[in-house]
Amino acid sequence: MRICMVLSTPFPPEEGIGYYTYNLSKILIKKGHEVIVLTRSSKNKIQKQEINGIKVIRAPFIPLYPFYLYLHGLSMNKIFKRLEPEIDIVHFHTPLPSLIKTDLPTLLTIHTPMLTDYRLVKMRSLYGIFSKISARLVSYPQELKLIQASDIITTLTNSVANELKEHYLNGKEVIVTSNGVDETIYYPNNNAVEKNKKYILFAGRIDREKGLFDLVECGKYICNDRPDVFFIIAGKGRDLQKVQRKIRKAGLQDRFIFLGQVEKDKLVKLYQNATIFVLPSYHEGLPTVLLEAMSCGLPVIATDVRGNRDLISNGENGIIVRPRAPNKLAKAIITLLEDEKTKEILSKNARKTIEERYTWEAVSNKFISCYNSLIQVET
Repeated sequence: MRICMVLSTPFPPEEGIGYYTYNLSKILIKKGHEVIVLTRSSKNKIQKQEINGIKVIRAPFIPLYPFYLYLHGLSMNKIFKRLEPEIDIVHFHTPLPSLIKTDLPTLLTIHTPMLTDYRLVKMRSLYGIFSKISARLVSYPQELKLIQASDIITTLTNSVANELKEHYLNGKEVIVTSNGVDETIYYPNNNAVEKNKKYILFAGRIDREKGLFDLVECGKYICNDRPDVFFIIAGKGRDLQKVQRKIRKAGLQDRFIFLGQVEKDKLVKLYQNATIFVLPSYHEGLPTVLLEAMSCGLPVIATDVRGNRDLISNGENGIIVRPRAPNKLAKAIITLLEDEKTKEILSKNARKTIEERYTWEAVSNKFISCYNSLIQVET
């Protein structure tokens, strides 16, 4: 089977959806399928590359708002017309891939839905106002077109599936395929040499919507109560300097360590050596970092938002706290720091959850079943 993955994120991946398509593509190739990734280029020319057996074609992208989707779509469709005879399935990944005009079977995976998330953006700043308007005028209509044009809709969580079915899909079925993690790479290491150093780990995009400002507020409680604990932040993003200023203002610059974007091998060691992983987001799809942390047997604390709540059963394989509540987050962290038995139970159950439901083997089987059903309909 020859599959064309259409996405709008960097490839090779830096985070999130890029990692999802990369890992899905790798295991599909391992199972004997061919994969072509069609995405954006940062240059004004077509770029071609092969990465671990994945053929990658990047189309020119001009960030000229609000015409960028239309202009990029022209390039993507022109490239695809030449590829079309080689393709069996077109697989779109949101957010905002170009709509490819084709009679081939199509599948859309909605990672984080623009259709519902634009409502969550608060107009408290110029960025918030712009994001709200952009979502309503550009992102919302684009995703609706993709939904209407796709033969099968999949998403990562039951929460998102229920939202989409209730508001937008007009009877179309939504298949929950989940997110995945390579459990052979992300695994517990009980002999990790730095286990005696207590640190709270956050990995992901440095962004207000990830709850980083709440994490700093939480840090005030933790650092006052536990002088032996510090925080490590792995990732990059648009709010990095704002978060760092807030930390300096709180006098916590010696207790928060910023590593920037880290390589996979280093990130695995960070998970394995960490005391607790926290994800204080305001909204999520099904976050890869949470899966990775749980796969490494790390006790996790996350906010009670969709995606997180699909993955975590509170008190069984992790802890769920109310979003935008730094004091609740701090209380949960201190509880785990002081209760070794609970930490051990959460660790074991977190790893068990991954092994039973969230490996790439399990995820890829669901997609192959979808692909096969589309091809059977065509024939």
